[in-house]
This record gives sequence, C-alpha cells and structure tokens, in this order.
Amino acid sequence: MERWDTIVVGAGIAGLSTARLLARAGRHVVVLEARDRVGGRVSTDRGDGLVTDLGASWIHGIVDSPVADAAAAFGLRTVEFTVGGYQPDSRPIAYFGPDGARLADAAARLFAADIHAVDATLLGVIAESAPDASYRDVTEQALAAQHWDGERTQRVREYLEHRSEEQYGAWIEDLAAHGLDDDSIDGDEVVFPDGYDRLATALAEGLDVRLGHVVSHVAWSDGGVTVTTGRGILSADSVVVTVPVGVLKSGDFVIEPSLPDPVAGALGRLEMNAFEKVFLRFPTKFWTDDVYAIRQQGPEAAWWHSWYDLTDLHGTPTLLTFAAGPAAIATRDWEQARTVDSVLAQLRRLYGDRVEEPTHVHITAWQDDPFARGSYAYMTLGSTTDDHDVLATPVGGVLHLAGEATWTDDPATVTAALCSGHRAASNVLGRAIPIEELWA
Repeated sequence: MERWDTIVVGAGIAGLSTARLLARAGRHVVVLEARDRVGGRVSTDRGDGLVTDLGASWIHGIVDSPVADAAAAFGLRTVEFTVGGYQPDSRPIAYFGPDGARLADAAARLFAADIHAVDATLLGVIAESAPDASYRDVTEQALAAQHWDGERTQRVREYLEHRSEEQYGAWIEDLAAHGLDDDSIDGDEVVFPDGYDRLATALAEGLDVRLGHVVSHVAWSDGGVTVTTGRGILSADSVVVTVPVGVLKSGDFVIEPSLPDPVAGALGRLEMNAFEKVFLRFPTKFWTDDVYAIRQQGPEAAWWHSWYDLTDLHGTPTLLTFAAGPAAIATRDWEQARTVDSVLAQLRRLYGDRVEEPTHVHITAWQDDPFARGSYAYMTLGSTTDDHDVLATPVGGVLHLAGEATWTDDPATVTAALCSGHRAASNVLGRAIPIEELWA
C-alpha cells in the first residue's frame, strides 16, 4: 500500500489550497474528491452557452483579499458588482413599497437611514446579548430603542429578516445573535464573467487529484491515518479533511475515534443552511434600468424580495434571486415551473404585463447535494464566532479540519476556504508559509 505524507479530503478551494502549499513544500500529497470535478461549492455551469456560477459568485471585498490577489496572479477576469452584506444603499437600488409602487428617492433614502440607525444600535445590543440570544432577540431590542410607530418599525424588521436569510440562509430566530458579526465588506465586490471555477482549476494544476473517490471513513491515531474510499484504502502520516459541515455531521462520513472537545462542541453548534439561487434569463430587460438590485417591502416579499441584475456580465437580460431560509425549505420539492410562477407573480406586482416568460431558468439544489448538504454553515443559538476557529484545532497532531466553516474572520466565503487551507498546510508543516506561495 502506497503511503502518503498527507491525504487531503475534498478538492474545493480549501483542499486545493492545502495540497498546493504542501506539494510546493516537497510533501507527497494526494487529494481525494467525491465529485467528477474540482471546486466543491465553487461550481460553474455553461450549459446554455453562458457562464452561471451556481455556488460561490463573489469576492466579497477586494481590499487585502488573498482571493483577489490569486485571481489577478492567475489572470482571471473580474467585474465589479457590489451587493455587500445585503446593503440598503451605496449602490443604485429600486425599492417598491408594500402596495407594489416604487418608492420615491426621498422615501428610499429615509428607509435606508432607518436601517443604518438600527445597525448602529445593534452593535451595543449584540455585545451585551446573552449567550443563547438569537438575531431576532437583538434586532427586536434595537428596533424598540428607536421608538418608531408600528409601520416604520415593521418595514425595517422585514429588512432584518431578509438580511438574515440572504446572508446566511437561516431564519432570524435560528441564527445566533453574533451570526452576522463578520458581515463587513472591505472595498468593492467582484464577480467572474468567465466563471469562478477557473480559480479552482488554476489551484489544482500539477496536483494529484483523484476524482470520484467518495471517502466514508477516516481513522486516526498516533501512528498516522487511514482513509477509506469506495475505491480502496489509503494511508498517510496526516490528513486534512475539508468536507462541509453538513457532511461532517452526517452518518455517511465517519471519523474514528470521534472528534474530541472542543472541536466536537464547535461542530455541534454549526449547521448547514438552506440557500438556493434562482437564475432567470428573459427575452428583454423589462425592469428598472441602471440599478443593481430590485427590492420590495411588505407581506408579499416574505419569500421573493430581492432581484439582482446580472445583464452586464454577458449582455443577456438576467435576474438572480434567492430562495433562502424558509423559502428554500418550502420550495425544495417544487417543480421548477411552480417556483418560476411564484417568482414571476411577485415581479408582475411591480412591473405588470412587461414581465415575459423567461427563456432559461436554473435553480440550484445544494440542500440535496450529498457532498454539500447545504450551501454553507451558520451559527446556531449558543454558538460564538470563535467556534469557527475552534473547529480547526489540530487533533492528535495528525487530523486537521479546514473549509469555510473553520475561519472566524470571514466564514461562508471563498476567502475563508482559501485562508483555512493555508492555515492547515502551515499546521501540517509546523511552520509558517507565506500565503503568496499559492500563486507565486
């Protein structure tokens, strides 16, 4: 049996980053990937002749971003598209009130100012919140402190609910009070007109990546590790596991002995979300011109409240909306036509008969993906932001966890995945490695 220095489980951005750095340091490394492609939750579809990123789409802030640096070094094209943290303003947004009529600019500015006021209050409320407080608990306290009337309060309350769903794919009462602590963007955000998967392809170049290797069992001890796949058993001195939280918590992926505390405790307080993308391409652009996003308020916006204009990426009229949290769960088993009709009904409230039937639709299904079981992880009640880093605590000197859920500063992002891979490689080597080695 061939023995490796390190086995990396998962060829997403975290796994590829880990393996690339270890290989460059002269280690004998193999990457085991269950899918028939690299990238993990970075997945690009080109089925209709256009580029559609089904998973990760954005670099959320290019200032001091290693992902932006890597993209530039690999020659990947990017286009500015800043939606940062479900922002209420700073980029052109068309707001529609509960009656379906567009808000005047002055009214939209007042609404955005109300959100900023609550956010300013939230900082102190969250800092003093109880360990088991939810995001609903702290936002309600911040709203009460404004002393507004019921209508004004309800509009901002809805916005905060939608922000919880769109940022973390979780209902506001299920998300920890600190669940959006990392919700900050440094600089513009960018997307990839040629596909985010080109980053994964670039990172994988030269590596021994074995596709179609579904790992079911990882055994670790002082003597090293054995990894069981559907194609055989491999052994190594160490292993870096980069599978998503949903897979780690499933019965289909066994680590033996079980993860010890504090790692197990941190994992138990994180969950995978329900968050799906709905792409709609149309014959003509019927919506408001020169805006980044369309948003509606009121009860009709419970599910479909925000649409993002992706037309400039390829010149084809395209809107992106999200089925997030409760909407993703409720529509999970719907036929595509039913979901499309539900979305179009809301668009027709705003734009009437100008809304045509889409020429192409793509709806993701990350909840049903056995190698993801959701889009990304979120903090449940009782968790703290430290749980992300705690999850990456080396176990027995031979077992390491990496991935977006293991990085405190910016979880749920490609940046988190890449940085966690860098940290895992440094831990395996027992020394610091310049992250620039990834693209040097």
